[in-house]
Amino acid sequence: MRKQIYFFAALLFTILWYSCKEEGRIDNLDMNAPAPAQIGDVVIEAKPGGAILTYKIPKDPNLGYVKAVYEIQPGVFREAKSSIYTDTLALVGFGDTLSHAVQIFSVGKNEKTSEPVSISIIPLSPPVKTVFKDLTLLASFGGVKVLFKNPLQANIAIVLMVDTTGQDTWAPVSTFYTKALEGRFSARGFDSTERKFAVILRDRWNNKSDTLKKLLKPLYEELIPKDKFKTLHLPTDTWVQAESFFLEKIFNGKNGWDGYASSNASSIPQWFTIDLGQKIILSRMKEFQFDSDHLYRGSAIKAFEIWGSNAPDADGGWTQWQLLGSFQSFKPSGLPLGQLSADDINYGAFLGEDFDFENVIPAVRYIRFKATESYSSSGQITCGEITFWGQIQP
Repeated sequence: MRKQIYFFAALLFTILWYSCKEEGRIDNLDMNAPAPAQIGDVVIEAKPGGAILTYKIPKDPNLGYVKAVYEIQPGVFREAKSSIYTDTLALVGFGDTLSHAVQIFSVGKNEKTSEPVSISIIPLSPPVKTVFKDLTLLASFGGVKVLFKNPLQANIAIVLMVDTTGQDTWAPVSTFYTKALEGRFSARGFDSTERKFAVILRDRWNNKSDTLKKLLKPLYEELIPKDKFKTLHLPTDTWVQAESFFLEKIFNGKNGWDGYASSNASSIPQWFTIDLGQKIILSRMKEFQFDSDHLYRGSAIKAFEIWGSNAPDADGGWTQWQLLGSFQSFKPSGLPLGQLSADDINYGAFLGEDFDFENVIPAVRYIRFKATESYSSSGQITCGEITFWGQIQP
């Protein structure tokens, strides 16, 4: 009984002590205190689409924070705030290189503001304009493709449009979101009729680039049916699966929900062979990543080669094989290993990664898929599904 009394007494003391401690943290604001002093010695460093401001913080006990107010587009205002523990403000969202007025306020703990310090900044060229300079729009198999370089890894939207009437009546085809350093974006589903395509870039502040327009004729292709596909186990192939994740699952039409995983004892590079059942001039392919635990990480394939042959070496060698293409997995977000965006998940698992065979290649019946790098596995690879397009040969 005595132990219980001691326990409850200690508990009551702890609650009372904690309550007193919390009460001691209440801030008493002086609503009659004057507005704090202005900041001083502002230094401007222009940045692409913005600027970095550094300044001298006033020694005023009533100072709560510093605020900058500026207009990025006609009628569109933004605010940037920083606490009393830093002397820096970052201004973002500009879509041009014009002069912009900025007002900087010292704000008191009671929210009273000082008279503004007025400055002007001239941002460097924003990413939507610098990326646009190196933008390429080309005809591709079944559609068109956009090639881009994004050296600042800015968040941009690539908007592809098509002229639906021939009279500059533009309709959106698709939008691709990325902050990757470079990459390509394809839109498919067009016949081989010449038409006008256009592409424009947009950022999160709705700044836009100029419009790139081109008259293009998509190249003819067809989806290669998988009913004739079968695996071919050559002597040097590494096709042994982990558990029940058989190689045949990469062409079962489930787009990655029931794919292939090689043995945990595998090593990279490793390869497997598929008999397409007929000769194909390959134009492009999709590779769907398998399993959320291996999406742009783990055993997901990061780099691979596709080889073709019509008479594979019986001993599993490479003398009768021709390299058709070397490919690198593309992660739209450009985020570090282990971090995923919604666009990454949509592209890698649902849409499938697009890979074009850039050069005119011969018709082949057999393909060899050679994985040369995974995202973080020491040996095992996973692959959800492989789909090909091209031209079936008689």
